[in-house]
Amino acid sequence: MFSQLTPVTKNIIIINVIFFVGAFLLGNANINVDALLAGYFPLSPNFRSWQIITHMFMHGSILHIAFNMMTLWSFGPVLEQVLGQKKFIILYFASGLGGFLLYNIWNYVEVMQISNILISQGFDIHEVYKTIDTSYVRYYPNFSSNPSINIEAQNLYGILKTPMVGASGAIFGVIAAFSTLFPEAKLMFMFIPFPIKAKYLTPIIIVVSIFLGFRQFSGDNIAHFAHLGGALIGFLYIWNWKKNRDRIQ
Repeated sequence: MFSQLTPVTKNIIIINVIFFVGAFLLGNANINVDALLAGYFPLSPNFRSWQIITHMFMHGSILHIAFNMMTLWSFGPVLEQVLGQKKFIILYFASGLGGFLLYNIWNYVEVMQISNILISQGFDIHEVYKTIDTSYVRYYPNFSSNPSINIEAQNLYGILKTPMVGASGAIFGVIAAFSTLFPEAKLMFMFIPFPIKAKYLTPIIIVVSIFLGFRQFSGDNIAHFAHLGGALIGFLYIWNWKKNRDRIQ
């Protein structure tokens, strides 16, 4: 069955699996690959320029990579055949970059809001930046004896310290692109006991991502705005592609 995959889709899946297995093995050897390849907020001391691309190949768990790669397996070959290899590559990585951009625009808004609150209360935000390193910590450090200041400082610490991983932005771009190209296609998903038309999928993704992104439920560590950014880029890319194709015809 693997041999039936189109070349670009197959190679993207292979690269993701190699990165996942490699990170797991190196992690067991106490080598933190995430510190170099995961996508940190651009103002974080841990950010490196190449993370804009490499974060798309890093995943946090087997379920995470399994969902993303199975989705790519399902939709990628059709899009690759319709668009061609070059345009499919552009769609995939543009969606991933769009996810990274929107996610970090939201992070920037939060960082500015938190920083202004802390500065207004006389707290030096550089005290937070100085504590950022590449080690994993389960508990956030205390920055002040004032509870309100400490909470805001820990929130800032969390944004600067927590990297973004996964191909989800690119994958949601692929889903949105497929839904835009084949709106009447009926799709089946886990936990949904009936088929759903593809044309309803993109609006659902956008609404749910916006709601969850703003709501931020406790314990939710999913980058919902990355999903939203990827889906928007996937939709816009195919919308533009269809418009130019119809004009030529």
